[in-house]
Amino acid sequence: MDTRKLIKKCQRNNRKAQSELFHLYKDILFALSLKYCKNYSEAEDNLQDSFITIFKKINQYNFKGSFEGWMKRITINKAIDKYKKAPLLDISIDEEKIADTRVDPETLNFPLDELLAFIQELPDRYRLIFNLYELDNYSHKEIANMLHISEGTSKSNLHRAKVILKTKILSSNNCLKKIAISNG
Repeated sequence: MDTRKLIKKCQRNNRKAQSELFHLYKDILFALSLKYCKNYSEAEDNLQDSFITIFKKINQYNFKGSFEGWMKRITINKAIDKYKKAPLLDISIDEEKIADTRVDPETLNFPLDELLAFIQELPDRYRLIFNLYELDNYSHKEIANMLHISEGTSKSNLHRAKVILKTKILSSNNCLKKIAISNG
């Protein structure tokens, strides 16, 4: 069945169509949830909350723009909403004093699942901003509006996230190199 027909059936509260839509998009939205949540369990909860909202608001979808994009926006917003109530750091730093946080990917042979685990270990604010900026291409202005913070705070928190990740990656990579040398 084509997506447009499936959406129209969902708009009429057809349970079979809702189930089909869920199975069609659950993996994509779960992967997105994993980026924004601390762990697998939290991502599952976010996925469920997202689909509840998707089905409640599906009548608002007007077939303009990507339906998948519309669902992704709901999923991201659901994850962000959980962190808006938490106390947040509002510390800005001078951009000129920011150390270089780039890591040369050529020098790292780093497993993606480990990188995802490191991202999930970041403090909530840092993880959200890192994902929004680096993985989903939101601007600092957009992030500031979404999280009700200043653009400077968004930049500062992104920098801190990168510093933490760089430290973890380099530390882990050094351990991997030592293991490889001792096994070689």
